Amino acid sequence: MTPRHLLIGLAVLALAACSQAAPPEASKPAPATGSSATSAAGPAAHAQAAAAARARPTAFEPPPESAIPEGPFGDVVREGREIFVNTDVAAKAYVGNGLRCSNCHLDAGRLANSAPLWGAYVAYPAYRAKNGHVNTLGERLQGCFKYSMNGKAPPLDSKEMVALETYAFWMAKGAPTGEKLPGAGYPKKGFKPPQPPDYARGEVVFKAHCALCHGADGQGQQVAGRYVFPPLWGPDSFNWGAGMHQLDNAAAFIKANMPLSRGGTLTDQDAWDVAMYMDAHERPQDPRYKGDLAATRKAYHDSPMSLYGTTVNGHLLGSAPATRK
Repeated sequence: MTPRHLLIGLAVLALAACSQAAPPEASKPAPATGSSATSAAGPAAHAQAAAAARARPTAFEPPPESAIPEGPFGDVVREGREIFVNTDVAAKAYVGNGLRCSNCHLDAGRLANSAPLWGAYVAYPAYRAKNGHVNTLGERLQGCFKYSMNGKAPPLDSKEMVALETYAFWMAKGAPTGEKLPGAGYPKKGFKPPQPPDYARGEVVFKAHCALCHGADGQGQQVAGRYVFPPLWGPDSFNWGAGMHQLDNAAAFIKANMPLSRGGTLTDQDAWDVAMYMDAHERPQDPRYKGDLAATRKAYHDSPMSLYGTTVNGHLLGSAPATRK
């Protein structure tokens, strides 16, 4: 068996293991269906539920991968997809950790509510408070390499950047530009914790629902030197400048998508608590750090959603960033 086949095989087995543990709701009796359910709930309640379902916006549906055209344009689309799902190999010069774009943007950037690439394409150019100016899509992608990949930004005219933007363009075919599409980004709107996030509760959630894939130490799982499940903190994870270090981003992503294949099964409180636990661990330094932790927090992390520069369990986060040995 080649390392590549072993890599794929372990990923499939681990995913199956993640899917076998049924959520607590699975042990409850299924709701009644048919005429008995209608009589129990009442016609008015069912009409109201049906109306709410019709009013709920549906996510944009990107074209299937089978629709990628032949020829030079399609070749670049496929190259962009390859970079997106195998970033650590296909864009190795720009990646400084063990992550890939598809770790946070699931299903090769297609899945709604996991910051899909089609939602990003139609949202730019846009002003970003993070760097205080209007960003193009290319600049936004450069930021992903700098922060989430803890690497360096590819030049805007590089083949890697051209391929990624081409892949995004193709995936967003038919989507209206300049609009916030349903399913774009992470579902943060109105998503608040019933209680303040708690590290100790988060540790319990992590051990029960996350450690199987990401490891008891949060360092992910590797086969043949590549991660089949990504590290959540430590030297091979995203750095302190990445969006996922913010509690609201992490909690919304976790609630919608984790555990893998069972998104939506954690309670809101569990999602916030485990986000707190994950983000309260050291990771690589924010590349904007200039030697003063307090000044870096004031300039870039002055939000209750960022734990950078705060003390958790007696440790000042950011004071001892994780580095590769």
